[in-house]
Amino acid sequence: MTTLYGLNNCDTCKKARKWLDRFGVAHSFVDYRDNRQAPETLVEWKNQVGGWESLINKSSTTWRTLAPNRKEPASDAEWKLLLKEYPQLIRRPLVVTDDGKVSQGFSDNGFKQRFGVGS
Repeated sequence: MTTLYGLNNCDTCKKARKWLDRFGVAHSFVDYRDNRQAPETLVEWKNQVGGWESLINKSSTTWRTLAPNRKEPASDAEWKLLLKEYPQLIRRPLVVTDDGKVSQGFSDNGFKQRFGVGS
């Protein structure tokens, strides 16, 4: 089953969930503010999406309001701590399929390609 990670009140996450429902893609949703992910999971995600910089949303209000020294984590440990404290920094939605493949974001065409549905 596909797992969609995001925030319950995120409009893009809502659109992604509706898309998955419309195309009959079995999935579960995890709000990562309510269900913080293990540090090992965060590392796996960052490895698959191209690094910590790719994993986070630097245009978010949360990022913009961080103290300057928090915006420059120097190690995996610092990144994991930051994301444990502020899981909403993770770019969303984050999609993990049964094969373990991770992707981020939502677009109609992107999901059609990812899930092999529609035309």
